[in-house]
Amino acid sequence: MDKTDKRATCLNCMDGRVQLPVLHWIKDNYAVDFVDVITEAGMDNVLATQKYIGEVLRSITVSVNINKSALIFVVGHYDCRGNPVEESVHRRQIGEAVGRLKEHWPSLQIVGLWVNKNWAVETVVP
Repeated sequence: MDKTDKRATCLNCMDGRVQLPVLHWIKDNYAVDFVDVITEAGMDNVLATQKYIGEVLRSITVSVNINKSALIFVVGHYDCRGNPVEESVHRRQIGEAVGRLKEHWPSLQIVGLWVNKNWAVETVVP
């Protein structure tokens, strides 16, 4: 890794349909060279509601402390099979997940994203 490389961390669902749209959107909208991707089925729900998220936090810590990631993205998406709830619930969970991560990384920009039924990315929490 070059010392000038800029990184972001993406906390996304494991669903392969959302990986490329989100990665392209991040690279098109933010000045980053690489995106570290951490996945769980229904990641927005995991971060918002599960008491123990130690493994996810460990992976984020590696991305932030070692890879020097300066941005974190939390993603929820349409037709999520790991978190089959209404869009309004996803959007609320994305906001809660961003808030929870802000407690651990208050100095980092943490952005919440929604991938809609057209696989287009929308900002939920700037």
